[in-house]
Amino acid sequence: MISNITVKKVSTKKEQKDFLTFPLKLYKNNEYFVPPLYSDEKKIFSKKYFYLKTCESVCFNAYKDNKIVGRINAIIQKESNRIHNEKRVRFIRFDSIDDKNVSKALFKEVEKWALEKGMDTVVGPLGFSDLEREGLLIHGFDQMATFEEQYNYSYYQNLIEDLGYVKEVDWTESKIYPPKEDDGSIDKMADYVMKRYNLHFGTAKNTKEWIKKYKDAFFDLLDKSYANVYGTVPFTEEMKNSLIKNFNLVIDIKHVAVILDKDDKPVCMGLCFPSLAHAVKKSDGKLTPLALIRILYAVRHPKIIDLALIGVDPEYANRGISIVFASEIKKMLIRDKIEYAETNLNLEDNFAIKNLWKRFYEVEHKRRRSYVKKLK
Repeated sequence: MISNITVKKVSTKKEQKDFLTFPLKLYKNNEYFVPPLYSDEKKIFSKKYFYLKTCESVCFNAYKDNKIVGRINAIIQKESNRIHNEKRVRFIRFDSIDDKNVSKALFKEVEKWALEKGMDTVVGPLGFSDLEREGLLIHGFDQMATFEEQYNYSYYQNLIEDLGYVKEVDWTESKIYPPKEDDGSIDKMADYVMKRYNLHFGTAKNTKEWIKKYKDAFFDLLDKSYANVYGTVPFTEEMKNSLIKNFNLVIDIKHVAVILDKDDKPVCMGLCFPSLAHAVKKSDGKLTPLALIRILYAVRHPKIIDLALIGVDPEYANRGISIVFASEIKKMLIRDKIEYAETNLNLEDNFAIKNLWKRFYEVEHKRRRSYVKKLK
């Protein structure tokens, strides 16, 4: 116990509910916070949760005067540790009131658990995979979160850094608008790349057909594209099935691009999701009938799109194929009268993608950080 703070390992149904609902209370009147889907978050406490086949997980709640004041989730991503020959524990789902005693007590338990498990480093915020919300917001506190990312108060940074955690990587995020003066150069370069490498676009009548035709190739491309990207792990069948289930609900075929080679093999694929932030915020992340109506409306009449997943065959990564996807994004924005696209997280040293966005009217509005601390 630190001061009058008590930390409990989450085990009972009540403690699970405390863990899941604490952020909703902490950010109740915050206009920028967007909750995750409550039904998805509940799965972390299920013994059948598919991530637990390759991970170990523990959650802690912090209480003061019998009232929850903080929480944290610690994860051992065994596959990531195996691939990189590391002994790391990831922390995620950290939320706290502005009290250093609370954060100190929570991270003390995480570090203790890490050492008990033979680990030597704590890193995060990182989840079971990069499909989860990751990174601590350190700039852009006056910007609404997307559905795919987490919002946090500005004081979180001090709470974490005061415990000896230091920067490992940063991500930036941008709003992408059509070029203010469009000279057609993006489209001309895209046409050149398509002709030079004898490429063409794949087609599908609807989302169901798209999934049937391209899902296996899509995940294969993603694994190749992200093999060496910070925090990523290869897709398992369960991860794929979980994503496909969500695809059926939120993908509009107009916001998908598939580029095929002369043998009809996919070499680049990209997905954009309609922004669901406003749709889920009003229901605290619960899929009520009204929330589902708002989600369906957002899918059919998007005002903002989120750039979700892009996969490129390594053989084509240095052939300028990204300009083709950029051209398609520009067309989506103009054709569907989209206000802007959110890039979500781009690693700060990913100069290829950052240079690509410079062809648009770009507003870099957020920055996130992953921290690291050696324990021994």
